[in-house]
Amino acid sequence: MTTGLTVLISADLEGISGIVHVTETNPGGYDYERSRKLMTAEVNAAVAGVLDAEPDAVVLVADAHGPYRNLLVEELDQRARLVRGKPRPLGMMAGLDAGADAVLFVGYHARAGSGPAVLAHTMSDAVLEVRLNGRPVGEIGLNAALAGHFGAPVVLISGDDAACAELREFVPGAVTVEVKRALGQAAADVLHPGKAQERLRQAAGRAVQQRGQVQPLVLSGPVEVEVDLYGPYTVDLATLVPGFARAPGARTVTFTCRDMAEAYRGVQLLVQLGQIKPG
Repeated sequence: MTTGLTVLISADLEGISGIVHVTETNPGGYDYERSRKLMTAEVNAAVAGVLDAEPDAVVLVADAHGPYRNLLVEELDQRARLVRGKPRPLGMMAGLDAGADAVLFVGYHARAGSGPAVLAHTMSDAVLEVRLNGRPVGEIGLNAALAGHFGAPVVLISGDDAACAELREFVPGAVTVEVKRALGQAAADVLHPGKAQERLRQAAGRAVQQRGQVQPLVLSGPVEVEVDLYGPYTVDLATLVPGFARAPGARTVTFTCRDMAEAYRGVQLLVQLGQIKPG
């Protein structure tokens, strides 16, 4: 019997077990190819766990790190559908508009300014901090709120201890899978990849079965957004966008959105502007 259940797995790389340094996460960097294999294996563990519990579920995987082209397509579980490449309107959460009933965060990391936390940042090095209605958020909070806008609860996260604690602040009922314990920005006590995958598979099945006990994170509009940016030039560019304004001080851009989907697109735009250098 078909359950009609649709599950979205949003997969990042910094929170995968064994990953501790930026050169392991960037294409062309030291051990990046190994990192891709580890990322694919943890995603496969999550897919398997979901389908162990709900064999007829539709599982969508959003490649959500860097260029969004990291997962090894030929090694991904054939039962899953993959969304890859950028830019795309829902960014790290592509697939939500397919009617996701539950969301899993695999390989996630804590927000910029967290510590100790492995490879903590928020979307890019251009962003120092994001605040929604005055509350600091990273990718975990942003993505959980976007999921909530579509009515989907985030039922699981895997990553280091800081990432797991961060999701619990927003979604207390979510299942957390700690695959490493942070010792600093580029150091951690890590689980063996095989053990991490085993724990993730078991937890993913449990999380989708308990999805009814987890409430989506819903931010009612309007949503006030503040973004502290590293570069003054990026702030200059941002003020050219209608509705974006420079707050007192050189680095903060503010804007007000009707809802979380609009707010998310605004933050995505600022991240892209942060990649432009003065001409």
